[in-house]
Amino acid sequence: MLAEYGAKGTFFVNGNNYGCIYSEDNEARLKNAYGAGHQIASHTWAHLDWATLSNDQLLSQMTMTDDALIKILGVKPAFVRPPYGSYTAASLDVAGENGQSVVTWDFDSRDSDGATADQSDALYQNLVNSHPSSILTLNHETYASTVNEVLPFALQVLVQAGYRFVTVAECLGMDPYLSVGAPQARDVSYLDLLIAAQVPRPTPHASAQPAKINS
Repeated sequence: MLAEYGAKGTFFVNGNNYGCIYSEDNEARLKNAYGAGHQIASHTWAHLDWATLSNDQLLSQMTMTDDALIKILGVKPAFVRPPYGSYTAASLDVAGENGQSVVTWDFDSRDSDGATADQSDALYQNLVNSHPSSILTLNHETYASTVNEVLPFALQVLVQAGYRFVTVAECLGMDPYLSVGAPQARDVSYLDLLIAAQVPRPTPHASAQPAKINS
């Protein structure tokens, strides 16, 4: 779908949310998105509210996801999105010490709040009518209605309004990754994470896709 519009998205991924990042299916999804030129970024490990965590706990949430992406893709992401958009000054410092820039959104399709596809479409139409110069949208690919109904509508109306779709890194003129190399061999610790992640978690991970208006 994104390829049809020449669109590149940014996928903020959790380590253990809707299954474990190390599962065969999730590994394949990550490799497919990365191979297609989309940006992969961190949404931390277990979708925990940063404001409730100590600095050490937050850093662990960040580095566990970073380590997984290094093992699976060979990259350490330069961007991280806080679950629920919740953060504190201290948590921003932790992200900075980890070398990562914190990203939030300026438009929410509200799919994770229970909006219907028609309601999300109306929000997108209102957004297009206001015609901001750039947009960072929040959508969750874990909802079938978002993938099958909302995104096709959003892509169409945004293209018609003169926008093009780029990654967060391109939008900001920054590198998407702190390091890029070959995928690394796993150590045995990942098996414990995979086993521990068999219980489903209720909160989705997110993808964000900025649109820039053509000049």
